[in-house]
Amino acid sequence: MEDSTTSSKPFRVRLLISGLVQGVGYRYSTVRQAQKYGIKGWVRNLDDGRVEAWLEGDRAAVDRVVQWCHQGPPGAKVREVRLIDESLSSQPIMTTFEVRRD
Repeated sequence: MEDSTTSSKPFRVRLLISGLVQGVGYRYSTVRQAQKYGIKGWVRNLDDGRVEAWLEGDRAAVDRVVQWCHQGPPGAKVREVRLIDESLSSQPIMTTFEVRRD
């Protein structure tokens, strides 16, 4: 059983989402979901047709957004969501959630 200090520690995960996920509002819908749950990070389209997202926040909140990513917005057809645990030291701590264009 997790204690309150374990469950409130920041958690970060990187997602690679494939399927029909570009041109359907996936990135902007992800921003809305992240803001709804207080998640920080970013989302962007990749040249190979996938969407990449970095989610950072409370583990339970991150898990909720990850679950949503398996379905995505109306019009999306998600084939796979690959999760990659990321160390909090691998990038600066995020302060917002944004769409990146790089």
